[in-house]
Amino acid sequence: MLLIETRVQPSPIHGFGLFALQAVPKGTPVWAFQPGFDHDFSPAQFAALPPLAQAHTRWFCFVSQLDGHVILSGDHACFINHSPNCNTGAPVDAHVPVVTVALRDIAPGEEITCNYYAYDADADWKLGHVPYDAPLGTVPK
Repeated sequence: MLLIETRVQPSPIHGFGLFALQAVPKGTPVWAFQPGFDHDFSPAQFAALPPLAQAHTRWFCFVSQLDGHVILSGDHACFINHSPNCNTGAPVDAHVPVVTVALRDIAPGEEITCNYYAYDADADWKLGHVPYDAPLGTVPK
């Protein structure tokens, strides 16, 4: 669940992105998993979803590198684009459950970004480095 005010709008990075509507000081919590609002599918629960639900969920989720669970945010966090020079992520001393924080000050109107490779086992799929029909968490050869 997003913990700061944001807006979805066209992104210079890719398609649509998520933009801060307020100044976000370094260290401010930006996103945290909220049970009942966000969804945590075990690999077996994900596999049991109908194909269209799997396709939708995969497009908007991340796949935990810790346990392979498919995490689907209940809000616009799915519009956070990848950047190797991201402005949000896990703090160095993060413990599970991880709360994403601002890694530096973020200005109002600035796009919120994260490094998919830091947490998403499906990063290569999301960034187009493996085929669209590749299984969850496929790494390029």
